[in-house]
Amino acid sequence: MKEILAIDIGLCTGCRNCELACSIVHSNSFNPKRSRIQILKDEVRNLIVPMVCLQCERPLCQEACPNGAIVENEHGILFVEKNTCIGCLNCVTACTYGGIAMDPVTRKAVKCDLCGGSPACAKACQYGAITLLSVTDGLYQRKKGVVPAFHTLGIVLEEGLE
Repeated sequence: MKEILAIDIGLCTGCRNCELACSIVHSNSFNPKRSRIQILKDEVRNLIVPMVCLQCERPLCQEACPNGAIVENEHGILFVEKNTCIGCLNCVTACTYGGIAMDPVTRKAVKCDLCGGSPACAKACQYGAITLLSVTDGLYQRKKGVVPAFHTLGIVLEEGLE
């Protein structure tokens, strides 16, 4: 069973606790620039949107990597092998959802790895805007057909996934 992060933008306050929790787990520093989740604020539309890897069924980031540094573990979670990544930015350019970035310190690609199935960002979100969602293959197919417009914002709406 595949797992993804479900984001409810209606519950997100933009507190950035998720960014801090992610950065401490992955880089041992309270530095949002080193987080694998980024909070984007659109002042014009009054939107706050957490951007995170969608664990795509067909990951363009993985296809674009010349070294094969983006791999899938035994649970189907995509992650970046730090020792294999050469920092070429091909994966960052290929991701249409903004779910992969470069770590400003290591100059290597970073993306959400769901913290091995226990995402720190979801634990840190006191408003419940970020949750871990288990998705069966059939449900994943339906999700792709139901909310494609929201994918460009990195959002998975739970309605329509039932």
